[in-house]
Amino acid sequence: MLSFQLLCSLLLCNALVVAAQRKLQKVPEQEEQEEEENITWIRMPQTLSRGWGDEIEWVQTYEEALTRSRNSKKPLMVIHHLEECPYSQALKKAFVSSPEIQKMAQEDFIMLNLVHSSTDDNMAPDGHYVPRILFVDPSMTVRADLTGKYKNRMYAYEPEDISNLIENMRRAKTLLHTEL
Repeated sequence: MLSFQLLCSLLLCNALVVAAQRKLQKVPEQEEQEEEENITWIRMPQTLSRGWGDEIEWVQTYEEALTRSRNSKKPLMVIHHLEECPYSQALKKAFVSSPEIQKMAQEDFIMLNLVHSSTDDNMAPDGHYVPRILFVDPSMTVRADLTGKYKNRMYAYEPEDISNLIENMRRAKTLLHTEL
């Protein structure tokens, strides 16, 4: 009976010692649990694609885009959008989902997407709405003939307008070859 009481006392002492140690120094399990509760999600740095196609080579500024367009004799495609805009997000999803758009953007265009407005007034011929897509030929002329289907927002495209955007991309590169 004495050995049973001794064993119980030792177990109780051991439990008290373990509890005291946990209070004095955190046990790894508790630290991990507390860290998970206090995690602040860190956003990964964005690439210039901003989700519009990571396989596409994007330029950083409008000025760089104009220079590259002029030097390469490729048309420039400028996408104006906002990260928090649901219309921009919907168009981005449709843009990325189209293999034809992605292929033409990679091979036939200088690509720029802007989350802020350009200082060039030619980039907002009918307003500063988003999303809007403009084409600029290598002579630095905004292509007023390549528009979406809306009269009040001529350069707006919606996800349902992807076929119109594809046609305008084809026209931008086809007309480029006949004009030069």
